[in-house]
Amino acid sequence: MSVFSSVEQGLPIEVFALNRAFQEDKNLNKANLGVGAYRTNEGKPWVLPVVRKTEIKVASDENLNHEYLPVLGIEAFTKAATALLLGENSPAVKENRAFGIQTLSGTGALRIGAVFLNGILKRDVFYYSNPTWENHHKVFMDAGFKSANTYRYWDANKRNFDLEGMLEDLNNAPAGAVIILHVCAHNPTGMDPTQEQWKRIAEVMERKKLFAFFDSAYQGFASGDPDHDAWAVRYFVERGFELFCAQSFAKNFDAVVSQFTWLIRGMYSNPPAFGSRIVSTVLNDASLRKEWMDCIKTMSSRILKMRQALRKRLEELKTPGSWEHITKQIGMFSYTGLNEKQVRILIDDFHIYLLKTGRINMCGVNESNVNYIAEAINAAIRRSDA
Repeated sequence: MSVFSSVEQGLPIEVFALNRAFQEDKNLNKANLGVGAYRTNEGKPWVLPVVRKTEIKVASDENLNHEYLPVLGIEAFTKAATALLLGENSPAVKENRAFGIQTLSGTGALRIGAVFLNGILKRDVFYYSNPTWENHHKVFMDAGFKSANTYRYWDANKRNFDLEGMLEDLNNAPAGAVIILHVCAHNPTGMDPTQEQWKRIAEVMERKKLFAFFDSAYQGFASGDPDHDAWAVRYFVERGFELFCAQSFAKNFDAVVSQFTWLIRGMYSNPPAFGSRIVSTVLNDASLRKEWMDCIKTMSSRILKMRQALRKRLEELKTPGSWEHITKQIGMFSYTGLNEKQVRILIDDFHIYLLKTGRINMCGVNESNVNYIAEAINAAIRRSDA
């Protein structure tokens, strides 16, 4: 008998299972609103022209090789990424109170930060928004945290951000608890606090001595303006918070760096080179950076346009409920308010694939299918109410 015979089959990951079902579906009207990636108006993935150009430039550079990178990554990349997040003129950057670490994408950044907080600072309590990105819980628990908690964020009845609920839950959190915060384009709701609301959140966290761990996955992609999208984390830094956001702000700079070095050495040793060289090249070249800025404005503008179109059609159909939240939300995702029964109708009867929570990726909506999607949502709600 094999030593692996007792291993049980793992549960399928919903978003990937949906994507496979979509690919196997032969219906011509099918729509994929589940996958968390950008799509063009034609429903195709888009490699940014500036990225394609830079890929060729990097690959053609005879001076580059495939030797191991430093454990903490390419310095030109981490400095550029830190400056993008905090701003070129940030005192934290100028005073060397901020540094960046190149990790294995966003999930790797969360994991290495969580391992540091648990293993070095001995934190074992964390909070995340309800709802949040499904991987937050697993990443922190796998890193050694013992107590997982949620704070209220989404008011399902009002289809809006629940500030008072969040503040009450943060007030009840123990000192030193790690609070996961979304910098912008909250996943999955698409509903962000206003600047005034962020100030109230910061006040509570400062008074309660809570540790902010920002998750920044959509800077620039939300509004088309990276500076605007980074307002929350910059405000926390200006207020004097020490925090993580794949970047760290620490009183003892050298000690923190050395501990991260050893944590990474034992986890994956060295980060990959190619992607970081592309990002570093784009962010450190004024002309390429402008092209990138134009690209993210193109993407964010298309999403905003589709939000307006979807809401307009739903309201024309007199679809039960209020739909203003679709245009109040920002970024890639929309928490529609659809329930599991309505989602099942959309998948089974209309070949529209979305998560059971009702979250949709607005990038999957385009000029060719927006009316079909709106009419399907309208029908699903009316059927479920019958």
